[in-house]
Amino acid sequence: MKRSWIIGSRGSKLALKQTEITINRLKSLYPDHDFGIKIIKTTGDTIWDKPLPLIGGKGLFVKEIEEALLKGEIDMAVHSMKDLPTEIKDELTIAAMLEREDPRDVFISDRYDRLSDVRPDGTIGTSSTRRRSQILHYLKDIRVVDLRGNVDTRIKKLSHLKLDGIILAYAGVKRMGFEERIKEILPLDVMVPPSGQGAVGIETRKDTGALEIVRPINHERTFMEVTLERAIQSGIGGGCQIPLGINASIKNSKIELYLALGGEKGGLLIKKRLEGSIDKEKELIENALKALNKTNAP
Repeated sequence: MKRSWIIGSRGSKLALKQTEITINRLKSLYPDHDFGIKIIKTTGDTIWDKPLPLIGGKGLFVKEIEEALLKGEIDMAVHSMKDLPTEIKDELTIAAMLEREDPRDVFISDRYDRLSDVRPDGTIGTSSTRRRSQILHYLKDIRVVDLRGNVDTRIKKLSHLKLDGIILAYAGVKRMGFEERIKEILPLDVMVPPSGQGAVGIETRKDTGALEIVRPINHERTFMEVTLERAIQSGIGGGCQIPLGINASIKNSKIELYLALGGEKGGLLIKKRLEGSIDKEKELIENALKALNKTNAP
């Protein structure tokens, strides 16, 4: 088996940090193997002046990387699982996921200690329709403005645009070293994250030795949780265009599931918490889809 591997990654600081974490895990198992990084610019990295739903939603940060994987230009790809569409090419597979970081969102502000402290007519920045719908449900008189960019860019815009606060993923904030800026970790009954948030996935071709190289670093519980979330997302057709929050947590053979589905004009159509045992996972997925599809019906 070859001992030199090329890993595809976006060029953002967070993407490279996650790729570095992955390489360190692999090197601990294969110290005599070489792991190089090939930076690939995706569509999502070239358009910054439009909201994500207007330029294609999910897939914007992975399409070019997957094309390189299919062509054999790279051996594996490192993704944020929340960016990866549920439908992937038949020749490709998610070979492993690293242990998940806390999947929740966080509130960052220079003025307030909690999201609930923001006064009426205050302004919150986020690029996510999912976050927008849940913020407007939680604080109906708040203004929500579009805010795109890398983690450090959005934190800088907090003061530059004189915002009352911004909402970011805890995992990205922690991995980039901005944990001290967090004022509040938002509980799941306030803000349900998207499927896959906090998880790093490694994608490979099915017909390559990279698949076997990567499998030992897979974190089983994370893989099970994210796979369940993605099954629900696939069933409802949820991408960036749909304000959909799904979070599954497995503990002691029990699954706790939070769902949130937003309306097109803001606010929430549904917010639900379900429970089930691992041996009845399919039944839990079916119940989640019934709730979401019923609410999402025309």
